[in-house]
Amino acid sequence: MAGLRTVGAIALTLAVLAPLGASKSHLVAGSITAMAATFAIKEKQWRQQAVTLALGLVVALTSMSLGALLSTHVVAGDLFFLALIFAAVYSRRFGDRGTALGLIGFQVYFVSLFVRAGLSGLPGLCGTLVVAFVCSALVRFVLVSETPERVLRRLRSAFRARLAQLVAAQIELLDAGPDRVEKALEEVRRHTARLHESAMMIQGRLEEGTRDSATAAHVQRRIADAEIAAERLGVLILTARSAERADTLTLHLPHAPVPAASDRLRTQDDTTATLRRDLEALRLLVLRPVAEDRGTGVAHVRNRLLGYRDEENLPRASAAVQDVFRGIGETARAVLGLRLAIDGPQDESDDTPSTTRSREELDAEDVAIVRAEEDEGDTQDRTGWKRPTTRTAVQVSVGSALAIVGGEFLSSQRWYWAVLTCWVVFLNTASTGEILVKGYRRLLGTVLGVVAGALLASVVGSHTWTAFGLVLLFIFAMFFTAPLSYALMSFFVTAMLGLLYTLLNTYSTGVLVLRIEETALGAACGVIAAALVLPVNTDRRTDELLATVLKRLGEVTDAAVDQLSGGPATELLDKARDLDTALDDLRSSTQPLTHPITPLRARRETVRYLVALLETCAYHARSLAATAELLPHSKTVAADPRLKGAGRRMAHNIDVLVARVEDDDTEGVAETGPSLASMLESDRPGLPRHDRVTDRVLRHLQRLDEGVIGLARPLGVRVSTPAGTASRGSAA
Repeated sequence: MAGLRTVGAIALTLAVLAPLGASKSHLVAGSITAMAATFAIKEKQWRQQAVTLALGLVVALTSMSLGALLSTHVVAGDLFFLALIFAAVYSRRFGDRGTALGLIGFQVYFVSLFVRAGLSGLPGLCGTLVVAFVCSALVRFVLVSETPERVLRRLRSAFRARLAQLVAAQIELLDAGPDRVEKALEEVRRHTARLHESAMMIQGRLEEGTRDSATAAHVQRRIADAEIAAERLGVLILTARSAERADTLTLHLPHAPVPAASDRLRTQDDTTATLRRDLEALRLLVLRPVAEDRGTGVAHVRNRLLGYRDEENLPRASAAVQDVFRGIGETARAVLGLRLAIDGPQDESDDTPSTTRSREELDAEDVAIVRAEEDEGDTQDRTGWKRPTTRTAVQVSVGSALAIVGGEFLSSQRWYWAVLTCWVVFLNTASTGEILVKGYRRLLGTVLGVVAGALLASVVGSHTWTAFGLVLLFIFAMFFTAPLSYALMSFFVTAMLGLLYTLLNTYSTGVLVLRIEETALGAACGVIAAALVLPVNTDRRTDELLATVLKRLGEVTDAAVDQLSGGPATELLDKARDLDTALDDLRSSTQPLTHPITPLRARRETVRYLVALLETCAYHARSLAATAELLPHSKTVAADPRLKGAGRRMAHNIDVLVARVEDDDTEGVAETGPSLASMLESDRPGLPRHDRVTDRVLRHLQRLDEGVIGLARPLGVRVSTPAGTASRGSAA
């Protein structure tokens, strides 16, 4: 959508300027301005977007006027450019609007340098800016309109598609032979991660995209249920086709060893065929629109799958295989809840008793959600997250000053490319290592883009509108590939610039080679500034984020155990999503340590293991939070005071890990001992295995306890054994 809006704004700007007889330089200035006015604005509500767009026009006109005024004053122009860079980065601390205005100001001043604006041509350029902003507004609010409700609706459809893709990957894992199981497992990992990404995107849009907080909590709950059930189903399938119980870590650790295969499924052809059929039915149930649910066929399939939750029609098979059927039932129940939350009430005429029971459970949970939101009211803290800092502004300014000086030695006319690269490598980065990796990727994309730009320039020649058409195509590709690969995005940017130089009749092979040199210089200046001016070491940055993740993990676990023990209700799923957000930040910050070019291979594997183990812990904590939120109005979950004692050891261990990360000299000891399940087994006699949720809660607690102890090894924390001895780095 960002690509469509940007391309639409540029195309409309060109369509307005061309009949007015605008020069090529004005067409280029209008195109770049329309692009900046479109992609810079990130606010979600239309009113906020309109205000920012109006303020952005004022900033753009001021920036262009100053650029033209200072074009003949080299020193004054450079000093103003540095001040503008500092202000643009510093303004990011004021939220989306500050970020947008700073970006527009910087980009338009860059346009003035690119088209060599002067006082004589200033009126025409200002008129071009007005046209570009008006066209951007028309595309944003009329032609490619996008409201928070529409975005959320598309995200929910995307979540369904991702869920169906994950089930399809799980079917492939079920069918994979010994030579294909590793690839099939990797696909399950990939689709599990993508489903989680979709859930996080929905979480970020719930507040603006729903009519009230109760509806947002309802959708959040159903999305979390579906994500947890689908991930658990993957673990159960892996266990069923393995010789031993699979660890959840296997789904999060890239290239983790595949558990040894067993003959559980190979010797049960009828059961395997039924299992495959039911998984395929589950996938179709996820994808099928509610409007096509008429008839008894869909109801029959849904009823059969939901019946597995109540032990109905379970095939005679091993316990691991039967668990997969139960997992299918739980996932079908989550899909039913998701459909009810998104599509509203549905036909209940063909419901079986098990389906009716599932609906009643969902209704009871909905009541609990609504009451919790009413009690919560508007007392929640909604303070925003302010990312930019003065330190970053100072670093970018120093790096840009170095880039200006070095760029002038390379070219007195196109030194600004080095400044632009220095600016860009600092965006959305926080450590020296991240800047180094981003600079490397930009340089790689630029080199490849220069080759493509040279080839395209020789083919396009003087065909103006063909060149503009390719520019639009590359801009869309730039936005579309930005989340996937920064190097690929840089490739399309550089190829587009080759076409723009062709339009301005300034193209030459030397110009594109200069582009590579200026890019390398800008990236180097950025790295130097990051390393020498108020540096943030990659290790320090990751340690800070790791401590944050562990604290969030402790908060979710403590709150969930307290609520499951009969304590007061809290916003558990919000805490769980805060944990997910912190974990995403940690994952991004470790990219320099896990990048393929890093020479420290052993450390790279350790970091990957650490992140995967944290993802596993987050999954179990999320599952505990989702179960705890069913209290106190659920018919299937009851508080158990004994759980509070079972979670004390885990809370202590998390505190020890946090202290170790924050201070290397801390000598705390993590505690191991009997399994959490065995701690409660003595006073739980005679209860049937599958008729209580407490068993599942204990399994999640046990896995979480093992995961926390497993973190001790890479973090160098001593672990006490049941006998009372302690060894550094031992792990369960």
